[in-house]
Formats: sequence, C-alpha cells, structure tokens
Amino acid sequence: MTINNSLASQLTDLLSGLADHGSQHLTEIETDLVQTNALLAEAIEKLSASFMAIHAAVTEQQKMVDALSDGTLVSPEATLALKAKSMQIDQHVNAAVTGLQFQDMTNQLIGRTVRRVVGFRDVLEVAGASSIAIPADASNDQLCGVLNHINETLKKESLDLEKELWKAVCQTHMESGDIELF
Repeated sequence: MTINNSLASQLTDLLSGLADHGSQHLTEIETDLVQTNALLAEAIEKLSASFMAIHAAVTEQQKMVDALSDGTLVSPEATLALKAKSMQIDQHVNAAVTGLQFQDMTNQLIGRTVRRVVGFRDVLEVAGASSIAIPADASNDQLCGVLNHINETLKKESLDLEKELWKAVCQTHMESGDIELF
C-alpha cells in the first residue's frame, strides 16, 4: 500500500466513522423525542379523563349532600352511596397522580436527550481539536498517525456516550407501582 493510499484510507475511515456515529446518535435523539411526545400525549389524555371524572363524581356527591341536608335522603343506603362516591373520587385522584408520573418520565427523556446532544457535541469537538493539532508540514506518516488517533478517539467517545445513556426511563416509589419504559 502506498503512503497516499494509507492516508486516504485513514481519512476515509475517520469521515465514515464520524458520519456513522453522528447518524447513530441523531437517530437516538429522534427516538427519544418521539417517545417524549408519545408520553406527553398519553399523560395529557389521562389527566383530562381523570379531572373530568373527578368533576362528575364531586357534582354527584354534592347532589347527595344537598339531598341529605334537605332531609330527602336520610336512609342508610344514601349514606353508603355518599361513602362510595368519596372512594370513587379518591380513585380518580390516584389516576390523575399516575398521569403526573408521565411528566417525570418525560423529564427523564428530555434530560437524556440533552445529555446525548451535549455528548455528541463533545465527540465532534474531540475530533475537531485533534484535527487542529495536525501540523501544516506533517509527513504522511504523521498524518496517518493523527488520523488513526482521531478515529480511535471518536470510536471510544461514541461508545462511552452510548454506555452512559443506555438506561431505561422509569418511575418508582409511587402508590400505583413501578413503571419502566423503553
């Protein structure tokens, strides 16, 4: 292999690696953002349904209380119905709290996405800083060595970033149980 072919090969490997790693991380960012959007849509839907159910149950409960205070409903069944309505309201409030858990998971996804963007920027900065270190009068051997070093650094930084960010989004210690997504 000639020196020019070796240099061209190193440069091709570097640019190919940069494109591959960049594409991989940008795809992961896109996936995180799509998942975040899905979580937000589901959370809003659950919260809306829970708050409408709470409103309906409170309205029914108020009608029962009004009837009790008017003396039209003084039976034991009416008292039991009022207690049952109170339990139903509790269930709807718990469902709303579960909907709020999705907000926490969404925050985790957004945080992971930001860390991925920052990490990818750092990978690109390492590649850029290494390429600046190439002397203008470098020999082909020096260029091959620097390009090889940049390529290896790019691979290592990209792998480190992926290891750091490969974690599930989860919610724990809530009354409704543990939730783990993705």
